Amino acid sequence: MLFPYLIVEDKFKDVFHQSFGILQFAGIIIFLGGMSLILYCIYYFAVEGRGTLSPADPTKNLVVHGPYQLSRNPMYIGVTVALLGEVIFIESGRLLLYTGIVFVMFALFVMAIEEPRLRKDFGDQYSEYCKKVRRWI
Repeated sequence: MLFPYLIVEDKFKDVFHQSFGILQFAGIIIFLGGMSLILYCIYYFAVEGRGTLSPADPTKNLVVHGPYQLSRNPMYIGVTVALLGEVIFIESGRLLLYTGIVFVMFALFVMAIEEPRLRKDFGDQYSEYCKKVRRWI
C-alpha cells in the first residue's frame, strides 16, 4: 500500500494532526474488512487450493468454497475494498481515481490472463464453476 501513500502523502500527514471524524472511523472499518477478506482468501488458497498466490507455487486444486462461493475473484474485491477504505479515511479524489484504475487493471488481467489460464488448468471444473459463480459480486 506504498503507492496510495505516495499519492496522498500530503493529505495523510494532515489527517493525523486533527481529531478523527466519522469518515476516518468508517474508512478504518472498511479497510479492515477488505484486509480480512484478503487474509480469508489466502487461507483458502493454502488449505483448499494447496498452493499460494505466487505463480511459482500455484494452487493445485480449484478453490470454490468460502468467499469463492460468492465471487470468482474475492481477493481483488478485498484489495479494492481496502483501497476504498483508504479513500474514505483520507477523503482523497486522487486516491479514488487510483482505486478505479486499479480495479480496471484487475478486470483486464482477470479476463485476459487469469481466466484463460484457469480454463486451461482446470478445464470443465472451472467452466462449471463459472456458470454458478459470478466474476465479481
